[in-house]
Amino acid sequence: MIYQPSDRSTDASSEQPISILLVEDNPTDAELTIRALRRARIGNQIQLLKDGAAALDFIFCQGEYARRTMTSQPKVILLDLKLPKVSGLEVLRQLKSDPRTQKIPIVVLTSSAEDRDMLDSYQFGVNSYIVKPVDFEQFNQAVQQLGFYWVFLNQLPAFG
Repeated sequence: MIYQPSDRSTDASSEQPISILLVEDNPTDAELTIRALRRARIGNQIQLLKDGAAALDFIFCQGEYARRTMTSQPKVILLDLKLPKVSGLEVLRQLKSDPRTQKIPIVVLTSSAEDRDMLDSYQFGVNSYIVKPVDFEQFNQAVQQLGFYWVFLNQLPAFG
């Protein structure tokens, strides 16, 4: 589902510019993240996907996302690690090992503070690893700051 500032949903398979790809299976965490981004006026184009398989299909333009093109990639991917179907670590590994997608910034946004998850994420090429704060206001601030940085300040090379 694509979230737009007007709060209207659109067809996710259409060719719309996506600023943020949020891959999160927990509906509460997804809603909190989207609200925080909107509150900071960063939620212009957010694609929410609820499992790792859908994320891979979206990025690689396959399955229900076959109408997309590889040149229309998100500015940043916010990726949970504990996902159904395909784990976040596997999504990260596949995206960072493919020359067509390895430049897309990926931020792991997870509740896992385990050293193994952090180490694996950095070995696979994650750009940033953020443990979700338990406190709502801290979570809100963390999401707003990371969204602002990755969407507005970070410069990306052209894809394609």
